Amino acid sequence: MTDQKVKELKVLAARIRLETLKVIHSRGFGHVGGSMDLADLMAVLYGDVMRYDPKNPRWEDRDWLVLSKGHAGPVAYATFGLMGYYPLEEAYTLNQPHTKFPSHTDRKLTPGVDLTTGSLGQGVSTATGAALGNRIDGRDNRVFCVIGDGEADEGQVWEALHFAYAHKLDNIVYFMDNNGYQLDGPTADILSHGDLAKKVAGFGLHVQEIDGHDVAAIREAIDNALNTKGVPSCIVLDTLKGKGATFAEPKREHSSQPKEEAWLEAIAASEAALNELMD
Repeated sequence: MTDQKVKELKVLAARIRLETLKVIHSRGFGHVGGSMDLADLMAVLYGDVMRYDPKNPRWEDRDWLVLSKGHAGPVAYATFGLMGYYPLEEAYTLNQPHTKFPSHTDRKLTPGVDLTTGSLGQGVSTATGAALGNRIDGRDNRVFCVIGDGEADEGQVWEALHFAYAHKLDNIVYFMDNNGYQLDGPTADILSHGDLAKKVAGFGLHVQEIDGHDVAAIREAIDNALNTKGVPSCIVLDTLKGKGATFAEPKREHSSQPKEEAWLEAIAASEAALNELMD
């Protein structure tokens, strides 16, 4: 990847972070932590990897994104708006009455959402089913599925990985968002997985573990995954929960409801970070 492309993706990630903050700020509270830490991944996927058409969100040959951790919807809404699926300002109605942007992703409401998710664990299964269905239909679509490390407490996650291995689904890439925290506290204190990458590898998947905020490493890992044939792949992303949100990152907050002053400070800091990258 060229230095210019790396810079472009870093700028896009910064834009996604800023808009994610604005989307959640429109409601005043929400899932900041697990949204902000995915901005770099979303930048790589939508800025350099995925096939999609904002004017035709149901294009049959598109690649699919499934946020199994559906509460990270705001980072998807910000990304889709930046990519032209709809005017970005529409997403500033997050979780309001009659909105197209609920707190958890819903394929019937939001252009760009491929599968409804939110009940943790179920998105992994439906994404795996989509990968199998696309293969049966003879399509070469890729499915990208994001799983939370807290979500991995659910047994359904591991059943889906087992199923994907058994059916040799090399057209799906799972991303494990390994930020170390979930709703009730550190994942290690609630239900420790030990070495998460090693655990996933035990199910037969091709596994890589990388810095989840390094766009070049993310792109390289996705290339490696897509070039690995005969088995599904999983990329464990080591991330900072709340990355870039001044009120959330230090505390690794799952959900945030800061005062207006803290919101404005975070948005200003995010704007400054973007401007610095663009200089």
